Amino acid sequence: MTEGETRMTIGTDIRTWFEGEWHDGNPPILGAADHATWLGSLIFDGARAFGGVAPDLDRHCARTVASARAMGMEPPMDADGVLAIAKEGIALYPEDAELYIRPMMWARDSAANLISPAAESCAFALCIEAMPLPPMGAIALTVSPFRRPRPDTALTEAKAACLYPNNGRMLTEARSRGFDNALSLDDWDHVAETATSNVFLVRDGVVRTPRPNGTFLNGITRQRVMVLLAEDGMTVEEASLTTADFANADEIFLTGNAAKVTAVKRFEDREMQPGPVAKRARELYWHWAGAPAEA
Repeated sequence: MTEGETRMTIGTDIRTWFEGEWHDGNPPILGAADHATWLGSLIFDGARAFGGVAPDLDRHCARTVASARAMGMEPPMDADGVLAIAKEGIALYPEDAELYIRPMMWARDSAANLISPAAESCAFALCIEAMPLPPMGAIALTVSPFRRPRPDTALTEAKAACLYPNNGRMLTEARSRGFDNALSLDDWDHVAETATSNVFLVRDGVVRTPRPNGTFLNGITRQRVMVLLAEDGMTVEEASLTTADFANADEIFLTGNAAKVTAVKRFEDREMQPGPVAKRARELYWHWAGAPAEA
């Protein structure tokens, strides 16, 4: 594959910053012997630009750097440097473009023990893809037989690529049974998140979401939605939640970077109406971000 050739990833209109310059398409960035290629030391983050805004972009850039350090690498730039490159890339697209922004860091070399990454060999790339932001929609949700790892069994404090095959099999299994997504449990039978996002329930007017316990990332969009709903007058609680809590919920919705807020229309065999809190959360997010209101 030549440098300018594009493999399909999420979108088709792709620009990639690597080694000091922007490339059109999807250039190769990993070597066959890179530590990340054969030992998985790659981290990434995801951010969004839409309607002329890029909500919490600075926080996503900061988490990129924090994830690399959690992996044992020394980032080649700080969060401000990542942010500057991200803004430069966004400016290459029309102002109203809907974009997915993905900064990545990985190790090229191994430490003396071969298995650990050589901290100073950390590389960086940033990929931007044109990807429409989906309407809120509503999905069917099940419970996955697969669990999130504990902090003492995996590098759960980082947004590490090596964690995502587990999420992928959650989605594959759920979709084989006619569902769109799945709740994953932790080792203590508490709901952690879904295969792709953080999760909320509403019961008797109170919004609840799983309490972060190290088994899943305390998502940036999750945190933002919690604050916005609380400022709007709702009671928002973090709690240890079980599948029974979700089975008895009046409403369930998801938050994440790719779609921001998504409602649930079915949990297991129970039909549900996409509820007003999900709709309000999405409205509040758009208003806070300064993006044009959705139709």
